[in-house]
Amino acid sequence: MSGSGGPLVGGGDRRALPVPDGLDGLRLDAAIARMFGLSRTAAAALVDAGYASVNGTVRGRSDRVTGGAWLDVELPAAPRPVQLEATPVPGLEVIHDDGDIVVVSKPVGVAAHPAPGFGGPTVIGGLAAAGYSIATSGAAERQGIVHRLDVGTTGVMVVAKSEHAYTVLKRAFREREVEKIYRALVQGHPDPSSGTVDAPIDRHPRKPGLFAVVADGKPSVTHYDTDEAFRAASLLSVRLETGRTHQIRVHMSALRHPCVGDLSYGADPVLASRLGLARQWLHAARLSFAHPRDGRWMTFTSPDPADLAGAVSLLRQQS
Repeated sequence: MSGSGGPLVGGGDRRALPVPDGLDGLRLDAAIARMFGLSRTAAAALVDAGYASVNGTVRGRSDRVTGGAWLDVELPAAPRPVQLEATPVPGLEVIHDDGDIVVVSKPVGVAAHPAPGFGGPTVIGGLAAAGYSIATSGAAERQGIVHRLDVGTTGVMVVAKSEHAYTVLKRAFREREVEKIYRALVQGHPDPSSGTVDAPIDRHPRKPGLFAVVADGKPSVTHYDTDEAFRAASLLSVRLETGRTHQIRVHMSALRHPCVGDLSYGADPVLASRLGLARQWLHAARLSFAHPRDGRWMTFTSPDPADLAGAVSLLRQQS
């Protein structure tokens, strides 16, 4: 079972054993998921790629297995670890630092943590280069990271330094006990000028790497208020109730008012060029949360970076 031409889902240990009687009658993908601790999606991908056979015959994912049948599976190869490199990050500003947390203002083009396919600078790599010790909790490449900003989104981020802070902050973000305020310049004029977008989000069904409003997605709620209106755009204050990947970008695009410069989600490239924008106009302006050690409420802010401020200045001149 070489899997030539199929997705890169095998390549690890090859296992051959009988199907337990307790799994008799299950779909093949469900049985593999149960037997080897895989997700149902991963198990289905193995079957579809030809990495699983029953009694010597490759079967479909929905075929039923019988107890005692001989199952031969090539499991996924262990992922190659992402190496954390301590690399200085110009423009990474430390706003606050204590024994439990470090709060930064993230510049554009910087990821929160290393990821496959991204070779650029990261927040935790920059902090490591500056001598900061980060919590070891979390996946190896995400140690200390309790929330993220897109590479093209600037603004306030908090990173856990102590294991206690990591646990408390992860729970606070999960339970929506953190206040996240963004500034977004969007095309056109939302109507109403203040409102709430309550629409589920998940991966885009046709565009890899992007997200979309989909019926069976994860609950996602965005509140917005118009702070200033220009001829071609509106400057919004946005409060996130949930924290889905690309949430503001997806919800604004769904309203037909994408973030200016956000070409991936339908923004006008002519307007972006006229304003000198090479990325979406989106900035994490304020972050408030209870300090993980003593519970005192803390608020951190970050002013608009030069490229975003320049675009707004041009709009004001032209309006």
